Amino acid sequence: MSLVIAFVGRNGAVMAGDRRSVFFLGDDASVERLERELYSGRIVVDEELHRRAEALGVRLFVYDDRCKVTIRDRVLVGEVTSSEGGRVRKRRLYASAGRYAIVEFEGGEGTVTQQGEGSAFVVFGSEIAKKITNAVIKEHWKNGGLAQAARIIERAMEKAGRETASVSIEFELLQTAERADIDRLIRGDLG
Repeated sequence: MSLVIAFVGRNGAVMAGDRRSVFFLGDDASVERLERELYSGRIVVDEELHRRAEALGVRLFVYDDRCKVTIRDRVLVGEVTSSEGGRVRKRRLYASAGRYAIVEFEGGEGTVTQQGEGSAFVVFGSEIAKKITNAVIKEHWKNGGLAQAARIIERAMEKAGRETASVSIEFELLQTAERADIDRLIRGDLG
């Protein structure tokens, strides 16, 4: 799990995603314990994550090279992936001016789970990443426009990168003023 944050407004959309991917190898109980500690916010820095993995006998692979947000057919698309017991689950967020949709993929099948119109922030992430992001939004959002939303998203990404090892310091931020055809892109992705 990582962090993808979007704001959808009447005049555009902005989306950011961190670059971190974390993989664990070890016995199920130790991996579950390490994941719980990481995604709840008890592990803040990378060095602490590596030390804890070693103490639990878990092999840890951390990469900061994954692009989680893109622009496809003029639509902002963000995706987070989680795997548990060999099952891979993906949550994908599609956003353009005035509209967003969330699709969940598992086992090659996809389902639209949520759609919205108007102005909204949408956050994908671990428990701690969402808590950090929601606190930043609550503190700084004054019902401004797209520029204010972009600054808030940047601030939330930076804060999460400093306060949890589940989120990378680096992130991508994309923006669009387009009112694109989200449904057509989703239909293509669902096959």
